[in-house]
Amino acid sequence: MVFLSGPRQCGKTTFANDTAKSFVNSVYFNWDRLSDKKRFAANNAFFQEVDRKDASAPLVILDEIHKYNKWKNYLKGVYDEFSDDYCFLVTGSGRLDISHKGGDALSGRYAQMSMFPFTVSELSKPAADIETFIKNPLKNATPDTNSLTMPLWKQLFTYGGFPEPFIKQDKDFLNIWSDGYLKQIVRDDIRSVMELKNADSMEFLVSLLPSKIGSPLSMNNIAQDLNVSFDTVKNWLKILDSFYITFSLSPWSSKISRSILKSKKYYLFNYTEINDESLRFENMAALDLYGALTRWRQSGKGDYRLFYIRNKEKEEVDFLITRDNVPKVLVEAKLNDTEPSRSLTYFQKILKIPAVQLVNKDGIYRLIKNDFGGQLIVSAHLWLASLP
Repeated sequence: MVFLSGPRQCGKTTFANDTAKSFVNSVYFNWDRLSDKKRFAANNAFFQEVDRKDASAPLVILDEIHKYNKWKNYLKGVYDEFSDDYCFLVTGSGRLDISHKGGDALSGRYAQMSMFPFTVSELSKPAADIETFIKNPLKNATPDTNSLTMPLWKQLFTYGGFPEPFIKQDKDFLNIWSDGYLKQIVRDDIRSVMELKNADSMEFLVSLLPSKIGSPLSMNNIAQDLNVSFDTVKNWLKILDSFYITFSLSPWSSKISRSILKSKKYYLFNYTEINDESLRFENMAALDLYGALTRWRQSGKGDYRLFYIRNKEKEEVDFLITRDNVPKVLVEAKLNDTEPSRSLTYFQKILKIPAVQLVNKDGIYRLIKNDFGGQLIVSAHLWLASLP
């Protein structure tokens, strides 16, 4: 089986239906449709009823099946009995590799894939392969791609990467869509799966996050603001992460003296909720990097991860790319500052790896040589567009 997960309305169902066109036989099931639930209740192996056009294995698309409280047991049984005769594509707006309701393990029975909102790297279709990129992370972006990537970057900055508002390019529509999007996830998706009782407080938590982007999040402070316990806030943040409202980065501490060890930084998949341009810019860079590294990892290219670095003196670099737990590239996001960040230089000397400083200004491309792999000060859209 293939599990395809990602934020609601990022294009999973469209992708699944397009994939079905390459199969002679296929059947689509959506747990959110009452008629499909009735079919499932009558016969949970309903896909056997498909009228085949030839002898090839049918594709069975199971959309939002994770909302069924015994979904893991069901998929285990289906796979064990029917995997020789059917192909299964399981899609959902929750992280399908996380069990909320318990059940038998599905280990070894599926491949995990993710789909995120559009990023400039995805839309630009960079030519570099991953190995070439990671060996020479400062040499893949070139100034001559400016005319192609800058318009995409501006469109993403204004309308976000979710397909519908991105394509419509209408700010009024974006405002209406964003308001309904959050309420739908919290009040429908999360409450139905997690038996959430206090949806209003969780919505309030989400409303606080846009101002907290880019800084280690204090759960104690959030708990006081919401008048709930620390454990409640911790649990809610895990839920938001599980349903693709947020994604989080942990601090990197190896070789960093007096580093902070626990506080995570949180970012939004729908970053258009962030009014501060500097924070929105950092969130966009975070999403592009997070999405690229997730693709690399899921395609078997190595255990690529994204961290941030911060010590108790508050010296910080926004992002650190690692492979198999080995630091590879430092990345700093600065809205307008084209001078090398002091913290970026400081941590580069410690880790001895290349460093990139992304700026939200056009026409910037400065390559600075040093003994640690060099520094690149570059327009963000140029370098991020070069991510494989």
